[in-house]
Amino acid sequence: MVEAVQDAGVVVTGAGGGIGAALARRFAAEGARVVVNDLDGEKAKAVAEEIGGIAVAGDASAIVGDARDALGGTVDVYCANAGVAFEDGGAGGPLDERSWAVSWDVNVMAHVRAAHELLPDWLERGRGRFVSTVSAAGLLTMIGAPSYSVTKHGAYAFAEWLSLTYRHRGLKVHAICPQGVRTDMLAATGSAGDLVLHPTAIEPEAVADALFRGIGEDRFLILPHPEVAEYYQARATEPDRWLSGMNHLQRKWEEAR
Repeated sequence: MVEAVQDAGVVVTGAGGGIGAALARRFAAEGARVVVNDLDGEKAKAVAEEIGGIAVAGDASAIVGDARDALGGTVDVYCANAGVAFEDGGAGGPLDERSWAVSWDVNVMAHVRAAHELLPDWLERGRGRFVSTVSAAGLLTMIGAPSYSVTKHGAYAFAEWLSLTYRHRGLKVHAICPQGVRTDMLAATGSAGDLVLHPTAIEPEAVADALFRGIGEDRFLILPHPEVAEYYQARATEPDRWLSGMNHLQRKWEEAR
């Protein structure tokens, strides 16, 4: 058991399946009281009933108040997990206005809005925990998905900003950055996902395991795929070599389509 989450009030957005459901199950197993949020109310209810949690359906950008009420007035841990992904960078180019707008709203602004609601109480109490499900795309990038890549960089940058700004006031922040995870979102990535993500894809439960190791070690950056650290270092220290390697993947993807 991780003492930091025992009897904690936890909110997990996008928890009707995939990584979110795995996080909700793990927090419940560790003794937390869990609000399960999803746009799909039936999915949220099913997971909540399974773990003895509370279902709160709705847009992840606007459920902090309802979730707080459901937990008796206090949120101790907020998992900003809800996300969207589009394959929008093929032959038609990178500009798909709808995918950019939705990606920005869900992948970045939902985190900002939640933090805005949560911070006053957390700073007054001197403690709180914000968990951001980012993606390795937020450290690196993803072929064929410009709006996903850019907004996941934004989500990671916001998590960094929260940590550097408020860690001395008791805020703990964790950014989870996996590569492929066997979820419906991975299935929807199409041929680009088949090429880049499927070969090393892991189960959602492995992501939850990685998060809890990170909580136990008080680590900001959570890498369920440890090799991402090497890719991230290469991107920073040898950007042209790294870009050439990614361009090789891009050309391989184009040839296979």
